[in-house]
Amino acid sequence: MRFFIIFLLIVNSYATRAQYTLQGLIKDASGQTLEGATVYLETTDDWQETTRDGIYSFQQLEKGRYILSIFATGYTSQVHEIELSESVLNYDIQLGVLDAKIDEVLVNANEENFGLSYFKAVKGMAIYHARKTEVIECSELNVNLANNSSRQVYAKVAGLNIWENDNSGIQLNIGGRGLSPDRTSNFNTRQNGYDISADALGYPETYYIPPAQSLERIEVVRGAASLQYGTQFGGLLNFITKEGSKKHAFRFQTANTYGSNHFLSSFNSIGGSTKNQKLRYYGFFQYKRGDGWRDFSRFNAHTSYAGIQYQASKRFRFKLEQTVMGYLAQQPGGLTDQEFLENHRQAKRPRNWFSVNWNITALDFTIQLSDRSKLNNRTFFLWASRQSLGNLQSINRVDYGGERDLIKGNYKNIGNEMRFLYRYEIAERPVVSLVGARIYKGFTTQTQDFGNADSTGTQQDFNFIRPDGILKSDYQFPSFNFATFAENYFSISDKLGITPGLRFEYIQTVSNGVYQDLLTVQGASGMDTLRNEAVAEFRQSKRAVLLFGVGASYKPVSNTEVYAYFSQNYRAINFNDMRILNPNQEVDRNLSDEKGFNADFGFRGTYKHLFNFDVTLFYLSYRNRIGNIQRKRPNAENPLIVEPYTLRTNIGDARVIGFESLIEADILRVIKGRSFPVGLVVFNNFTILEGRYTKTQNTFAQNKQLELVPPIILRSGFNLRYKKFQLDVQYSYTGQHYTDASNAAGSSNAVVGLVDDYGVVDLNLSYKWKMVKLQFNISNLNNEKYFTRRASSYPGPGILPSDGISFYGTVQIQLGIRHGKDTRSLP
Repeated sequence: MRFFIIFLLIVNSYATRAQYTLQGLIKDASGQTLEGATVYLETTDDWQETTRDGIYSFQQLEKGRYILSIFATGYTSQVHEIELSESVLNYDIQLGVLDAKIDEVLVNANEENFGLSYFKAVKGMAIYHARKTEVIECSELNVNLANNSSRQVYAKVAGLNIWENDNSGIQLNIGGRGLSPDRTSNFNTRQNGYDISADALGYPETYYIPPAQSLERIEVVRGAASLQYGTQFGGLLNFITKEGSKKHAFRFQTANTYGSNHFLSSFNSIGGSTKNQKLRYYGFFQYKRGDGWRDFSRFNAHTSYAGIQYQASKRFRFKLEQTVMGYLAQQPGGLTDQEFLENHRQAKRPRNWFSVNWNITALDFTIQLSDRSKLNNRTFFLWASRQSLGNLQSINRVDYGGERDLIKGNYKNIGNEMRFLYRYEIAERPVVSLVGARIYKGFTTQTQDFGNADSTGTQQDFNFIRPDGILKSDYQFPSFNFATFAENYFSISDKLGITPGLRFEYIQTVSNGVYQDLLTVQGASGMDTLRNEAVAEFRQSKRAVLLFGVGASYKPVSNTEVYAYFSQNYRAINFNDMRILNPNQEVDRNLSDEKGFNADFGFRGTYKHLFNFDVTLFYLSYRNRIGNIQRKRPNAENPLIVEPYTLRTNIGDARVIGFESLIEADILRVIKGRSFPVGLVVFNNFTILEGRYTKTQNTFAQNKQLELVPPIILRSGFNLRYKKFQLDVQYSYTGQHYTDASNAAGSSNAVVGLVDDYGVVDLNLSYKWKMVKLQFNISNLNNEKYFTRRASSYPGPGILPSDGISFYGTVQIQLGIRHGKDTRSLP
């Protein structure tokens, strides 16, 4: 190993002899240096912000001509053409007062954005070196943001299997690399860096997703995110909300959408800053409702957010945020395979309802300890609830009314994360050290019993029929987590970098409560109760986990990178899943945690910001993978009838091998040059997956395909831009795959079986005129008849059909007051 590292250093010492550096100072008219000015090297599509002393520095450059653009709030923007012929060129720039041309320069720079990028080695308080990262720039998306159209918003994120069973966009169901999409539970989901899931350890399901219209960007970091953010196999999904405009004292935006099935969304936001920009604020409120594509699927939802940040000094900044969300949705239930073929718009469960209330408070502060070191601390509180009411019986049974199952969950969590980042040099090469710690306390309660006994009513009533009696289950699930991590980015040469890291996790999960032991028999006048007792249960699991990861990247030429990363992963079991009583599913009481690792090897790069590519090979290894298998048992009411059910258990060891690729290019500007007035961006996102069980005691699953692993996922399309007009067309294809470990083709209750392949076309048109933007969307233009999910519980059970062709229209208006200017419209 030592010989290999020495060999790489020798090779790089020769390969980097011809590297050049462009550096300098950004100053104002009086000669004072400017901190935080944006310096954009257009030729290489690289950018950075000046340091506290106004310094910028671009390294690893080749000899030649470069275009340098500089932006700073309150100052003129400038563009410089520079001939780099010296090994180190010092180029200082002086900015004057603001003039009216700054908007035009900023807009022209943004027009070249494809809507997706990836992180540099170090950004903010995180190290992303050598990792598979994707950053979705939401402002660049010409899609229907009102209903969070997942297959379009995440169109360029490779390898995602997306469940689509409603047009509301209230919940997000995505899974990557063969992981279950169910409520995005295999990703560590965050908003502005803090947790938003129900319980990060005991119940990592995400019921709240911020409206896409409120987002600046969405950050996706694959399994290698486990060292810095937590142990999930899927990685990190971080939603970054917009912030108050630095150029405006007040800015208002309203976007109103109306569409098929009486879909209505109204999004309204305000934001701005003080003239000295020390104080910035942003808030929004969204209301949306709809009747749904199927009967009995209406919904209404409201989401609000307020964030304020204050730069108390050059070294200290803090931000306070509050999020409130609530919704009520009627759930039409699933269908059998035959019912889906006959009429996929029919509905069979008029009495199923789902309600969610979510509240999150977060306080974030950052201290610049020195020019080389920075400290960040985040504290967050979550108090939330979810309630589901309905008939959980198999979908091939008719709902004649009567008692409905009611499940209530309440979540109260508090967490704190601290990070310390330090920059220094070893042998005149830059090094970045990042250490952090996390302490988290979760408290979940879950109860289940019969709800409203009205035999004919279809309305919601989230109250137990016998609140003082013995409930089917009544549990508390407290959890505690302490974690600490350390990562180091070493720049071995201008082309080679290495990042090792460690994470230590202490996890404690507890299950404490009672469940009902009920025995009844058929008597002469009805069911007689022989036994009805509350059985106490206490289970506790404590474990300490040490995870290791290491990554390396090599940049053969400017703006291209070969990267590789290995990272161990760990996922704790969910105790509260074990106590839900579901006639379609049983959970193995001896479930154990999942372990494994992610390994990536990729090649990515860009050419003049007109051609981008990212190609990755990955290997995901699982030990004790939890999955579903199909079994049969006697009916509880009639033992002579045998009915199917699924068992959720540790199936065994498994692996997923995959190839992910994204290629996109502005074809016309590649041919005609950057100044060509028409842009035609074509993209192709193609993934091949192969998942297998490799070692299992369940012989029926040996070498079987992993469930929820489509062999092919393809999303391809184009974006045509001319002046203020945009046209987007996208095709999405997902290959046929299984939903359980035994690879069953189907079942009478439709809970397990095949998900057939499907292809969907979407079309989006938009036009901007001064302060107004008009948008028209057609979802599922080809009116594909398909489904993406078979559910074992809510919102099923059974096949959940996806929406057919739908139409939407949006009118967006922006108004603002600039600092020191009169009211004016915003283009």
